[in-house]
This record gives sequence, C-alpha cells and structure tokens, in this order.
Amino acid sequence: MTTARDAGKAGGILRRIAARITGLAIALFARFITSPRVYYAAPPHPDRQTVYFANHRSNADTVLIWTVLGAATRAHTRPVAAADYWLKSPLRKFVGLDVFNVIPIERLRENRTENPVEKMLAALETGASLIIFPEGRRNESEAPLLEMRPGIYHLGQARPELEFVPVWIENLNGVLPRGSIIPVPLLCTLTFGAALRVEPGESRDAFMARARAALLALASEEVRDGS
Repeated sequence: MTTARDAGKAGGILRRIAARITGLAIALFARFITSPRVYYAAPPHPDRQTVYFANHRSNADTVLIWTVLGAATRAHTRPVAAADYWLKSPLRKFVGLDVFNVIPIERLRENRTENPVEKMLAALETGASLIIFPEGRRNESEAPLLEMRPGIYHLGQARPELEFVPVWIENLNGVLPRGSIIPVPLLCTLTFGAALRVEPGESRDAFMARARAALLALASEEVRDGS
C-alpha cells in the first residue's frame, strides 16, 4: 500500500529528475542561441568557493553565466536573483528554485523579511558559490555600469578568504530585450577576470572602487586579445 510519505518521496524524485532535464535543455538552448565566446583574464579555479559578480543588461544574464560555468561548477553555484521575477509564476518558480537554485532577494526594502547579506552568507556556509549582479537592477542607461551596491564588500568582510571574480557580459541585452518572450539569436561574449579579495582593513569605498574598475576593465578588447 502506497502511503502519503511514499508518494511525496516519489514526487520529489520526479521533480529532481525534471529539474535536471530542464537545466540541461536550458543550457543547450542558451548555447545554441548565443554561441557564447568565453575569455579568461586569469585561469579560473572551479574548485574554489567563488562569488561571480557581473554587469546586468538582460534577464538572460543569470542563465548564460550559469550555462558557461559548466555542469560540475554550476551544481554548487547559486544565482542571487530578484524574488519578484523568479517567483512570479509556478513555471518561473520551478525554474528558479528547482533548476537554478536561486537565492531569491526582495528588491524593495519594505517587502523584506530577511537580510539579503545574511541569506547569501547562509548559502556560502553550505559551500555554495554565488552569481551576483551588484547593480541591483538591469542597466538600461547609456552608462556602461550603474552604481554598485556594497553587498559583495560585506560578504568579503565576513569571509576574508572568499574570492570575487568579475564577469563582463557583452551583447546579451540584444538577445532578450525587456518585454520580449522569444530570444533573438546573437553572439555573446563573457570575460572572466582575475579574482579579488577584500584586503585586511580595506574600506567599503576602496573595495567597491576596485571591484568596479576590475569589471569595467574587462570590457576592453585588449583583455580578450590577451595583450
């Protein structure tokens, strides 16, 4: 006789299988649509706990970084993402929580019941790496980068050994513009920079300026040309 506990366990297994298949399908589709070119300013260290911080131009940013990290790395890498976007519908909630294992953050302070930095630190305590967009929202301005919020500094203060890797994404805003449902095929470029750490005694402003400069430097063609 099948009990409710057995049915729940079977349902959980099926959900995990569905999430794995969906994740593979999303990764294949993302590579097909964007044919991503990936450059490294320094050799990556996939076995080290890392916070990948990137510029934010498209809703597809999370998907593409998650995809190019590779299966072994993305298995323990959690995107930090807007709760109002990823929890908006049952389908998005399934993809966000079951496939990408996002850390949902309320963008509006008045809606928050938890401290975002504390939620990220709790994830780090489990051994997870993170994908984060310090601008906090999509950059739809002419400026290359909006003001960056200091969450990554607070993470580095709490975990001095933590490495922060800047990632510059180019052209992805044209793949999935605001309001678009169907992606437009377009070559995209991701450039991963050298890892940073919060130095002992380093101020918030000093680290954030250094992180911003490291991110903007990756937009240079010289980095991708290896010169």
